[in-house]
Amino acid sequence: MISEPSFVRFAELPLDCGETLKDVQAAYESWGELDEGKANAILVLHAFTGDAHAAGIDHEGRPGWWANMIGPGKAFDTDKYFVLCVNVLGGCKGTTGPSSIDPTTGKPYGLRFPGITISDMVRLQELVVEHLGIRKLLAVTGGSMGGMQALQWAVDYPAMVEACIPIATTARHSAQQIAFNETGRQAIVADPDFNGGDYYEGNPPARGLSVARMVGHITYMSDESMREKFGRRLRDRESFSFGFGIDFEVESYLRYRGAQFVNRFDANSYLYITKAMDYFDLTAGTGSLAAAMEPADCRFLVISFTSDWLYPSYQSLEIANSLRSRNHDVTYCELSSSYGHDAFLVDVGEQTEIVRGFLARVYKEKRATPRR
Repeated sequence: MISEPSFVRFAELPLDCGETLKDVQAAYESWGELDEGKANAILVLHAFTGDAHAAGIDHEGRPGWWANMIGPGKAFDTDKYFVLCVNVLGGCKGTTGPSSIDPTTGKPYGLRFPGITISDMVRLQELVVEHLGIRKLLAVTGGSMGGMQALQWAVDYPAMVEACIPIATTARHSAQQIAFNETGRQAIVADPDFNGGDYYEGNPPARGLSVARMVGHITYMSDESMREKFGRRLRDRESFSFGFGIDFEVESYLRYRGAQFVNRFDANSYLYITKAMDYFDLTAGTGSLAAAMEPADCRFLVISFTSDWLYPSYQSLEIANSLRSRNHDVTYCELSSSYGHDAFLVDVGEQTEIVRGFLARVYKEKRATPRR
């Protein structure tokens, strides 16, 4: 069955920067059916370059980015649960972002789009959930930036969340994580075609966006996975070229990834979303992560991966320990994997079993004694 997006519009959305965005559209996809009490809904939150197409097959035959986790009999069992995914605010796959038309000018926003935060993304998602008549989510979950959104949901809307499953994520970006994002942003704005963000009637900053994606993709893999996949193998040659074209397999792979990304993602969305991740800091204004998580009123399953050096396990463990310090119901699992940060997308065997068991317990207890 083809998975198709749905769209909903809202008159306005107040933002953390102090501005109010008018005429906001949100794109979402869903799988499974809501039960009679609409108590089986799971909100899946996508990572940086993802979109609402998390499962199923689209019209181009493209599987969802988490199709190995969402579907009948899978971790997020669509025979049992209603699974929802919303494209984030600032994106370029149906939800209002910098490539959208500014109703006041009739032209794409470009850099006139207001600055956004993870909280703003969650605020729009809450409107979508409310629009669907869902009063309480069985779970919110996501990996990487999706995990940040899941944590924000637990803090901002505690009465609406039964369980939270943040995966391979952090409560705030470190200096190193900010540095990688800034390198990507500078590659984009330095591209001669960037034109101050107003490139929609001309050539996009393809070279800069491609380099930004190459840098980012390196952080998603581990040294071990790159060594196993590429090593120092040469690409279509038996000796060095002594030039600056492609010599190594890994160079070819990164250039391919960069070129592929240019065809599906907007450079301005890259700027805005990476900045939102850098701004994200649950501890802001609270003094500590434990204090920041105090409002949460749900069960937690926190998952990390041993080879993830972009969002290393110590950051997930900090989240779990902060929750434990305030007597929250939390389970922490560090899973062994050689895939690096991408493990949450590709190494799903053990992850599936843990998530399936956790959700089954939450769903069973919710049906037996509904929490208020």
